Amino acid sequence: MSDRITITIPDFALVILIGPSGSGKSSFARRHFLETEIISSDHCRALVSDDETDQAASADAFKLLHETAAIRLRRRKLTVIDATSVHRAHRANLVTLARRYHALPVALVLDIDPEICHARNAERPNRAFPIDVPRSHSRALTRSLKRLQQEGFRQIHIWRSPEEIDRVTIAREPLPTDCRSETGPFDIIGDIHGCFDEATALLTRLGYTIDAFDDAAEDLIRARHPEGRIAFFVGDLCDRGPRNVASLRLVMGMCAEGSGRCVIGNHDFKLEKWLRGKTTTLSHGLDVTVAELQQRSPDFRDKVRHFIAGLRSHAWLAGGGLVIAHAGLRQEMHGRDTGTIRAFAMFGETTGEVDEFGLPVRLEWARSYNGAAEVVFGHTPMPEARWLNNTLCVDTGCVYGNKLTAFRWPEGEIVDVAAKQQYAVPKKPLSANAR
Repeated sequence: MSDRITITIPDFALVILIGPSGSGKSSFARRHFLETEIISSDHCRALVSDDETDQAASADAFKLLHETAAIRLRRRKLTVIDATSVHRAHRANLVTLARRYHALPVALVLDIDPEICHARNAERPNRAFPIDVPRSHSRALTRSLKRLQQEGFRQIHIWRSPEEIDRVTIAREPLPTDCRSETGPFDIIGDIHGCFDEATALLTRLGYTIDAFDDAAEDLIRARHPEGRIAFFVGDLCDRGPRNVASLRLVMGMCAEGSGRCVIGNHDFKLEKWLRGKTTTLSHGLDVTVAELQQRSPDFRDKVRHFIAGLRSHAWLAGGGLVIAHAGLRQEMHGRDTGTIRAFAMFGETTGEVDEFGLPVRLEWARSYNGAAEVVFGHTPMPEARWLNNTLCVDTGCVYGNKLTAFRWPEGEIVDVAAKQQYAVPKKPLSANAR
């Protein structure tokens, strides 16, 4: 029907139904979600006391509700909370739970007239609540509506009449990081850092054909593999090296062609921040990239900004068997998409201290990794590509005069090319990162 209201939610989220008693939350939940996806406070009361209306059992019921939701979210299952949730304190506990398991909190609000709610409750067995109950719920909800986004909800949908609710259709879509349907084959390439000559040499060695291009132009550089392989770049395309604009043109061109993919690195993130006009310290090689970009047109700089802004934190690929992230990713973060995960994927995890070289002390997440998915990453330059607990670091410090490395997946082959020269001096020897 043309008057249907279609909303789209992530296929992994904590969906919180909010509304007075009698607003139709349970009917709405059954209509749009699987029975196994719904955790009802009434059902939890019945489980702990044999009586879903036993308010004395509410503390135990909500403990069960939260524990059940936690298990589902840990297992990356969409979870729907069917409770009134009209009070901020109750919602805050649920939002905290969502954040703990890197799930997006979604608010579906049934803001129905308390008179309608009271009439519905009167027709239900054991629901002879006085009208003050839905009125109190409605007042609490009204006070909350303007603050839901501040509470941390990523999506908020509000309906105010039964007729409007009846027209709702819910569609689900995968999170942007969920690329499990993509199976490669991939050539996963380490941090380029403006080493364009080495990048094109490595692509050529891998069998890619690179179209002719003009160094002085701003059009994108195209390249492709005759067998349809995908070059997957782990980020940090720029800074420190000699040809940052050319490197950006190449990766942007391959991504536009469909022969390349890329996740965001911390250097790319800082460049995009500068391109947005935000105050940015021009250090760690960013000054080199900025100097190049200032010689290019505003239109080209805008294209670079949009490209980087569209890069995802990581890619969860091949049925969940492969993860690509710039600085790596712990198992419980795979295929999820929050600000915390994006920061981890770009920067890794640090202690807040600095080492003897003046660099942040990093917590080496890979030492405790025990996931089934292979995680391929860069960020920390090593003398050689290094496997550790089913994780592989492919940053081999090309910009520091070592080499640029690719990992061919699923073949498991390492391919590299030597750097033409040393373009920057590392603060910390590459060998120190491999200890």
